[in-house]
Amino acid sequence: MAEDVSKESGIPTNLRLLLVLEAMAKAGVPVTPTEVNHNLGLPKPTIHRLFTTLETEGFIQREIDGRGYSPGLRLRIMSTGIISSLRIRTARVAILSNLADEIGETCNIALPDRDAMIYLDRVETKWPLRIQLPVGSRVPFYCTASGKMYLSSLDNRHLKSYATSVQMEQRTPQTINSASALIEEIRAVRDQGYSVDRCEFMEGMTAIAVPIFEANGRLVSTLSVHAPEQRFPLDQAIQHVDMLKTAAAKLSTLLKEE
Repeated sequence: MAEDVSKESGIPTNLRLLLVLEAMAKAGVPVTPTEVNHNLGLPKPTIHRLFTTLETEGFIQREIDGRGYSPGLRLRIMSTGIISSLRIRTARVAILSNLADEIGETCNIALPDRDAMIYLDRVETKWPLRIQLPVGSRVPFYCTASGKMYLSSLDNRHLKSYATSVQMEQRTPQTINSASALIEEIRAVRDQGYSVDRCEFMEGMTAIAVPIFEANGRLVSTLSVHAPEQRFPLDQAIQHVDMLKTAAAKLSTLLKEE
């Protein structure tokens, strides 16, 4: 039978794994099989078997508490590829290019990927002096504008867990290197709606970032601009927050239309 509908559930067998992944994506936080199964209504052995299959194949991975699961490497690579598809990327880069022209500095879109932000798109400044961080570069959460913006979307429990366990490499004299200081910084980011890099990731480089939201209002990526401090001091960078937020809203609309 084409659909192979099991007697134990009205859900076709060949749709179950996809529905589990869809439920995990909607949740946006680590989830247990029981939580995912709340709406699916599959027998307990079935939902656990599906999770075991997805974990074995690398699409999901178990969290450190041993109960929850989150997207694994294969699922994260798949999602990045979908977001980067040509038709979406054409419109996205057009928005990014206009922003870079208006500000006159390099603009980036970055995605959170487990322990770092990964650059998805960027448009370089026309200035000969520029910071080289090509597409695919991975940068830490704790000392970058895009990373701090992502951290601000975590609930307090997960933020504290990250801040107290991450190894904070002292990349520059300005790098935050304590859990309490990082948590205080992230609270400020939540209040102001943007994040900054005060030459913390790279000596002499400033940056500012704002969130890009998907349809359900959850942060899916960040929009940022960075430049040499001598040309783009932080007080000047902050003057571009409204411009960044306008561009981020356009990018969010693009995601919703897809």
